[in-house]
Amino acid sequence: MHAVIMAGGKGTRLRPFTTCVPKPLVPIGDRYSILEVLLMQLRYHGVTSVTLAIGHMGGLIRAFIGDGSRFDLDVRYVMEDHPLGTVGPLLPILDDLPEHFLMMNGDVLTDINFAALYHSHLDSNAPLTVATYQRQVSSEFGVLDVQAGHIVGFREKPVFDFDVSMGVYAVSREPLREYLPGQSLGVDVLITDLMRRGAPPATFAFGGYWLDIGRPEDYDRANAEFEELQYQFLPHLSVPAPDQLAPLRIVMGESA
Repeated sequence: MHAVIMAGGKGTRLRPFTTCVPKPLVPIGDRYSILEVLLMQLRYHGVTSVTLAIGHMGGLIRAFIGDGSRFDLDVRYVMEDHPLGTVGPLLPILDDLPEHFLMMNGDVLTDINFAALYHSHLDSNAPLTVATYQRQVSSEFGVLDVQAGHIVGFREKPVFDFDVSMGVYAVSREPLREYLPGQSLGVDVLITDLMRRGAPPATFAFGGYWLDIGRPEDYDRANAEFEELQYQFLPHLSVPAPDQLAPLRIVMGESA
């Protein structure tokens, strides 16, 4: 299996943590970065090669991850000179990608079974499979049901259930050939175009752990919960002795 990790964003919502470090290299807990956790998970689930789409501070990511050999992965890079959306960086390298592959954001903390997602995609014959998570959203207001100028129903601050995208996908390559290399392409546009073509994407419902580390409060939560659930995220690790731990330390000073 092959996976593409989108790691080119500036991480502006996560500042000041991303002032000097690209978001995928921000440490989770005392030992690993977000990207390291993701790479180890992918290898555990059978992925053998990875394409890292890098941009902002991409040189640091390339220097830190290297060729991927310490993860038992073949890691290659594609450089995004300017923002092209989630899918856009892949359009010039489609011939270098396999017929089907995984794709994900580089700031996701989850215990999803990537192999199960991949095989679900193959079974669906869909051009794209979106991993989904159910989220509840509470209204701050009472909601009125109105017909012909009269209230026919009232709900006090109701709670709505929504299926949201986890930022994790399984993708088939050929439908992407409809787009030109260098074109900006987000997943939202791709999904809309696929539905318009009569080829709607499939979904892969997931009910385990998922956290999009986009804001400082998300990062604080990720750190607290990773320490408690580390071996749930990384089941291939044995519990190390205290003197075997080698913490990852990134020191950030004030920017000039």
